[in-house]
Amino acid sequence: MNTLADLVEEASTTVDSLSANQFAAEADQPHTVVVDVREADECVRTGSIANAIHIPRGLLEFRADPTNPGHDPRLRPNARVLLCCDDGARATLAAASLQHLGYTAVALLRGGLRAWDAARLPLIGRMSSPY
Repeated sequence: MNTLADLVEEASTTVDSLSANQFAAEADQPHTVVVDVREADECVRTGSIANAIHIPRGLLEFRADPTNPGHDPRLRPNARVLLCCDDGARATLAAASLQHLGYTAVALLRGGLRAWDAARLPLIGRMSSPY
């Protein structure tokens, strides 16, 4: 029986990952689409990368498939798509899924927003810590 860790490890062999600084540099490019695949409450609690669009992991394939009625036109199979989540696991699975859908220029934030935060890169909409 495979575990989640096995699935993430297998997916990581086929997808590109970027360091926080590499991701930040690419995220600023005009035709790059940054997708935050975390749940809404996570985005509210910790903030997000500027200009990232929020599409929860569970809805990504529905929004990414151009033949689906729920397709998000900001997602195009030939666009540069960068994915982020909390620690990189969901973004890894999401990147592999987009590749299966024919997306050709997908990468993820290695280490997720934890790595982004550790690199002291800005997040917008971050709530004040209650602690």
